Amino acid sequence: SFVEHLNQSKEPIPPKVVYISGEKESVQMEVALQWSSSFNENVFSYANNISTTEGGTHMIGFKSALTRTINAYALSRGLLKDLKDIALQGDDVREGLTAVISVKLPNPQFEGQTKTKLGNSDVEGYVKSIVNEKLAMFLEENPAIGKKIVQKAADGARAREAARRARDIIRRKGALDSSSRGRRERSSSRW
Repeated sequence: SFVEHLNQSKEPIPPKVVYISGEKESVQMEVALQWSSSFNENVFSYANNISTTEGGTHMIGFKSALTRTINAYALSRGLLKDLKDIALQGDDVREGLTAVISVKLPNPQFEGQTKTKLGNSDVEGYVKSIVNEKLAMFLEENPAIGKKIVQKAADGARAREAARRARDIIRRKGALDSSSRGRRERSSSRW
């Protein structure tokens, strides 16, 4: 319901929130996620109901699994043919994503006094494993939604690549302008 609330003024993809849960080695994990037409990423993480605003190993595992699973799904379905040599990156996949990640574990190790970052290294692998398995299953069972999610990520990749090309053009133009100015200044100083 928190993800629905955050996306209420946006156009959600898929219409219902995707809910993933699982348990490995006494670590319980729940994830609720939904993409929208926006470009902002809103990901909230919790460990034993404590907000981990700086993320931590559970967030790393989630982001890694999300990118890997969507890339694998897109490649297996041939949904990235028009991107040529551009691969989907994490930022592309998370563009417009609203997610809440919650883990419950017996011995949490927080970094710092404020407990804003989870440090249990084994949690990363558990979260990766559960998200890979459950999200892949969701995408296979809902191919129309999977295609929309991949299209949104592909649009993000195209925009990222276009911005990179524009920066390169501006940098080359700036370098050419400065080198031609240097030649003019040297030639005028000879007189």
